[in-house]
Amino acid sequence: MEKAIRKYWPVFVLPTLAAFLIGFVWPFLQGLYLSFCKFVTINNATFNGLKNYIFALTEADFLHSFGFTVLFTVVSSACINVAALAIALALTREIKGTNLFRSVFFMPNLIGGIVLGYIWNILLNCVLTLLGKPLMNLYAPYGFIGLLILMCWQQIGYMMIIYIAGLQSIPGDYLEAARIDGATERQIFWKVKLPNLMPSITICAFLTLTNGFKLFDQNLALTGGEPAHQTEMLALNIYQTFYGRSGPQWKGYGQAKAVLFCILVIAISMIQLRATRSKEVQQ
Repeated sequence: MEKAIRKYWPVFVLPTLAAFLIGFVWPFLQGLYLSFCKFVTINNATFNGLKNYIFALTEADFLHSFGFTVLFTVVSSACINVAALAIALALTREIKGTNLFRSVFFMPNLIGGIVLGYIWNILLNCVLTLLGKPLMNLYAPYGFIGLLILMCWQQIGYMMIIYIAGLQSIPGDYLEAARIDGATERQIFWKVKLPNLMPSITICAFLTLTNGFKLFDQNLALTGGEPAHQTEMLALNIYQTFYGRSGPQWKGYGQAKAVLFCILVIAISMIQLRATRSKEVQQ
């Protein structure tokens, strides 16, 4: 059986490889070329050098979206991971209703982002209307907070599950030995649990960082970038540039922004993975 698998492995790999090349590699290379072009359709592109990238890197709205996205990603990642870990620690204790609480916290993750955005838009509008301050007048100062609440509400449950799995994988001998040596619960957390949770922290940090940078549907549904693009994140800015404006030059600008966005997310993800993996301990 093993010899047959070795002999025919290309047959099993080929469909997945073909799908990856056709569905990802070729469109990516084509998009990379189009980022240097002025075009309306793919078959009608005119090469114009670095003009698209120069525009993208000097456009005020794009630079503001970059700063807004970085700030939001850092704050949301920290809030989600801290809250998810705290809930995971609480739900790994012997308390009644643990499974019910886990299900309740995880449920928001099952709802689509665009639906969540409109739900929270309605909720916030109702609350603020009762206070005499419609949401449309508060986008600039409160849009960030609204997006942060939405993101935390959606993702804390998912990260909680990963942290619970990590906590349950810590050998009981480590905890028992620490307690025998007289360690307090705080010391056990910092010296035993946290170092052994680094693989889970690596995964959760990667997911929250990439999800924060790629946030689009919630941003579109909740604030739409209003007012005057002040709450517009990178993905929404790219979408608005490519589809919200007419003219061949805007397609190229949007494509250049998309390439820069892709490079940014890959670079930050690789840095984060390397930083957290270096702190992992071998059990």
